[in-house]
Amino acid sequence: MAIEAPPPVVSAALTETNVRVSADFRGARIVLYGAVFQDQTQPSDVVVIVRGPEQPVRITRKIRVAGLWLNSRPVVFDGAPGFYMAASNRPLDEIATFGTLRRLGAGVDHLPINAPAEQRIETRYGVRDVVVSSLGADYYVWRRAVVRLKQKAGLYDEDGRGVRFVDRGLFRAEIALPAGAPTGVYRADILLFENGRPVSRRVRTLTVEKVGLERTLYLWAHNRPWSYGLASMAFALAAGWAASAAFRRD
Repeated sequence: MAIEAPPPVVSAALTETNVRVSADFRGARIVLYGAVFQDQTQPSDVVVIVRGPEQPVRITRKIRVAGLWLNSRPVVFDGAPGFYMAASNRPLDEIATFGTLRRLGAGVDHLPINAPAEQRIETRYGVRDVVVSSLGADYYVWRRAVVRLKQKAGLYDEDGRGVRFVDRGLFRAEIALPAGAPTGVYRADILLFENGRPVSRRVRTLTVEKVGLERTLYLWAHNRPWSYGLASMAFALAAGWAASAAFRRD
């Protein structure tokens, strides 16, 4: 009686799980090491997905009205991570099908980013509870604009060669955090694929937090916004008065 081989398993760890953001923070590079445990000689595919805290994105576009260029009504997207990186040992579309990638949210094109305020539920062709966007076909134009802005800021990235096998079963990936990376808890999903199917997953977390004076001001602004606003206004008035007094001429 043949003994069935155990399913492949992936394991991984981050070299650093806490990033401290100070006034001189210029970004950071976090290294992820992992191993694939399997009996077969052919290594499986590994995909690393790192997501930062979700942040609503408010976006407008220029429209021409009576010969003038004006900002359109803003569209607010929810569910967009403040940071997103997908790295793999080969391009994602060579690893799994479109449906599998979409279900896992693997890849910038498969991120579930929606504009809830533009959606309504109605019945179409006898099918109830159909979600319809008032943006219509323009939804994809707006969504691409969100992704393009994030990519330009270095907050979204996709690297089909970002995971490297350094030895049989051992792999390495780098996570580049830009200076504008949002603070909060990040989630790193390490997915092992075999024949286009995810067969093993590990989840690791990474915390990005402000330290020093920046943290004090951040907590003050979020925990006591009214007092922070009044103090900011008082400081601005005092600075303006001091500047005018310094340059006042008799």
